[in-house]
Formats: sequence, C-alpha cells, structure tokens
Amino acid sequence: MIQRLTAQTLGVPGIAHGFFQREGGVSDGIHASLNCGPGSRDLPERVKENRRRAAAALGEGIELVTLYQIHSAIVRPVPLAGQTREGDAMVTATPGLALGILTADCAPVLFVEPHARVIGAAHAGWKGALGTREGGGILENTVAAMETLGARRENIRAAIGPAITQDNYEVGWEFRDRFLELGLRNRRFFAPSDREGHYRFDLKGYAAHRLEQAGIAGVETLPACTYPPENGFFSFRRTTHKGEPDYGRQVSAIALIP
Repeated sequence: MIQRLTAQTLGVPGIAHGFFQREGGVSDGIHASLNCGPGSRDLPERVKENRRRAAAALGEGIELVTLYQIHSAIVRPVPLAGQTREGDAMVTATPGLALGILTADCAPVLFVEPHARVIGAAHAGWKGALGTREGGGILENTVAAMETLGARRENIRAAIGPAITQDNYEVGWEFRDRFLELGLRNRRFFAPSDREGHYRFDLKGYAAHRLEQAGIAGVETLPACTYPPENGFFSFRRTTHKGEPDYGRQVSAIALIP
C-alpha cells in the first residue's frame, strides 16, 4: 500500500501533495518498492508503473512531471514547452500537473501560494541550497519564479520533506568552509563530529533558514530522516555505506487539482 507524509502548511483546498515513502510499488531487491527514479538501474517499466501509482494517489487525471536533476539553482516553469528537462525546481499555475522531486537524502521542498493558486517544488541538495555570492540558491529562485506567475511572496508557504538529518550527515572541513565563505553565521548549521576535521551538517535547518530569509509566510519541516532503513526511505548515503551497487529514489509531489 502506498504511504505518504503530508504537511499541515500545504493543507489547502484544491491542492494535493505527498512526500512518498518506498512502500506500494512494483520494484524489488534494492529498489523495492516504489522507486520513482528513471536514473536508477531499475527496470524502466517498473519505474513507469511506480510513477503512475504515485500520480494516481494524488488524484484522478494527475500527470507527474519531473526533471533531470543536476544539483543546480535552475527553476523551470511547467508545462516545459520544449525546454530542456535539466534543473532542480519547477513552478506552475496549471491544474492537473504534479511537480515531482526525486530524492534519496537531499531535501524535497514543496511550495504553495493559496490565493494566486501557484505551486512549486524544489530539490534542495547542499549545492543548490547554497547558491553563490552572485546569485541565490534553488529555494530563493523558486520563490522568485512563483512570483512571475502571480504569487505574492508574503503568501507563499513551504514544507521541507524527509531528508538526511544532522546526526547522519558527516562532512569534511572543506565542505564546511564553502558555507563559511558566504557568512560565518553559517557555523550554527555544523556540529563537531567524532572524527577530527569532520562535522555534521544540518541540511534541513539550513534550507529552513534560507526560506525564512526569503520572506515567505511560513516553513514547516517534517522530522523524518531518510538514512535509517526502518524509516522507509531510499538513501544514497546508506547505500554507499553498505556497498550496494545502486539505490532507488522516492518522489515528493504537489499538484493543483483540476
């Protein structure tokens, strides 16, 4: 049976959303079972059926749209209208389209502006969330793209879904330094690790901070961590630590109901 988590802040009439877990699909082995990632080594027909099931769980006639995610700050308006599918966020005001984000430890972030009826979805890995000195990150860019469709920033709500949490996200000093280059206040998102020269990074906390700084109405953070196997999520880091050859991707999606 398909299972998904939902966020109170996205509970808006006419909006369907879900942070899907890995149960309820047709894949087996290390991809079991609701693997929605075409980039995995799973059988394409199984991935297609899993994606169909996820879309159907959101409502009748919903079409799931995803991008070829590249850890960037690129946002695409949907329908794509012939654009390249590379990018890490989408926005739309078109009913019937589910904006889907594929993750296996990175943070999926879903957005809604209930008055303008504009939605967004972003893949917030650390690279996309960080951005550069010259430009915003993927989260700020998603908010800005929603504004081009008529959304008002002060009405936008966001929810950060299941992702790897700080206890399980160990990084090196060079990783930490990239964040400190953009401001020493970013030290608060790093805690010392047991290993010398290593830290534990709070990806969800950092994403929430960037959203709050963007001036939106509110941010909800779901506490679920993707790393522990008993939690029911795919995890790139867990797969790496176990020496497995591949991993699945869960989907998080939001749609305007037709």
